[in-house]
Amino acid sequence: MAYGSYIRREREKRDISLTDFARKLGISPAYWSRIEREMEKPPKDELIQKAAEILGLDPDDSFIRARRFPPDMQRNVGRAVRAYRKLPKTRE
Repeated sequence: MAYGSYIRREREKRDISLTDFARKLGISPAYWSRIEREMEKPPKDELIQKAAEILGLDPDDSFIRARRFPPDMQRNVGRAVRAYRKLPKTRE
């Protein structure tokens, strides 16, 4: 499930309106609606982090859905890639 759909599902589970959620994020409801409908790419890192906090989600899961490294890992991408490559191969 892509980032926007994931966040929308989690927001609706908590019965938070789109308008209230966008207000808590400090952005326009129209912009956030486009994100949730996959009409926009995932937002900047700060909004991904803040959305996860508001919804009580693990921020790492949100960054994974956004197909992005969390900010602390972005500084160490090389190390993260090398660590991943050393993991045993699993069947998917």
